[in-house]
Amino acid sequence: MNLFQALGRRALFSLDPETAHGVSIMALKNGLLPPCPAVSDPRLAMNLAGLDFPNPVGLAAGYDKNAEVADAILKLGFGFTEVGTITPRPQPGNPKPRLFRLIEERGVINRLGFNNEGHAAALNRLEARRNRPGIAGVNIGANKDSEDFVADYVQGVKTFSHLASYFTVNISSPNTPGLRNLQAGEALERLLGEVFEARETARRQPPVFLKLAPDLDKAAVQEIAKVINRTELDGVMISNTTLSRHGVEHHRHAGEAGGLSGQPLFERSTVMLARFREALDARFPLIGIGGVCDGKTAWAKFEAGASLVQLYSCMVYEGPQIARDICRDLVARMDREAVSSIGEITGRKTAEWAARDLEN
Repeated sequence: MNLFQALGRRALFSLDPETAHGVSIMALKNGLLPPCPAVSDPRLAMNLAGLDFPNPVGLAAGYDKNAEVADAILKLGFGFTEVGTITPRPQPGNPKPRLFRLIEERGVINRLGFNNEGHAAALNRLEARRNRPGIAGVNIGANKDSEDFVADYVQGVKTFSHLASYFTVNISSPNTPGLRNLQAGEALERLLGEVFEARETARRQPPVFLKLAPDLDKAAVQEIAKVINRTELDGVMISNTTLSRHGVEHHRHAGEAGGLSGQPLFERSTVMLARFREALDARFPLIGIGGVCDGKTAWAKFEAGASLVQLYSCMVYEGPQIARDICRDLVARMDREAVSSIGEITGRKTAEWAARDLEN
């Protein structure tokens, strides 16, 4: 057990989850956490959507909601980071309490509701780090009370195109009523069409990824894939949090509304990843999200079809050195199995994962 697990986690877990999150952001802003030098191994590096990733382990959106600590996160050994979700106007999110730890299961339930300071605040911070090294994507969303969700995404592209390493179009949160409806047929076509139109007229044309939910049946996967296969998307992220409570039904927080993430999400999100890998054209790389806690779970995501992985909830339990630890695990396993690149294992167990049944 490392120092964080022995002391830091105990101190943070004595606090309300949102308070603990704020404390960790302040610690990063003030340089109170020592950097974790990235694992340097050319076998971990890859080029995807025109971006050079030093390693395939990224921090997902939801932690650095307001683009406050992108550079500090990259110094923790992550290959890339993602700020947001950012909406055009500031919004407070849902009433508190809205964040719950499931400690024994290493899970989190949240119904935060895109709480953030809005485009203007994030823009100022990203302008301040302009031209610094490292990949920092921008996760864009819609205000809860917006009359036109699509217009909010378009505004996000226009606002951040000159600064974002890439965009994530997040239509997968369960905590904004009606948002997941954008995953269906004509609505998805309209959304992506207008996003790409906005990108074409922007100062820069960053890659665009689409983030999807894990709560989709096989028919929905096929319908969404048909739309995506006709688009200019640069990649697909699978997945956001789940409404399922499978595996945590008896936890005292299981009845809380919101999305479940962390280790309990691993199987569902990985099955969904594999199903999309089978349904999508090979030209679309996938980013695997959900339950990535160590080298073993990251490896499984790659085998299921991912080219990159992201995590957030498991950092709550494993500590800020998690990206470095995962990369060390990956390198050690690549040594043992004589693997020369992540691409060599990507998708080699897609069919096996896609065939698994999912319980609600």
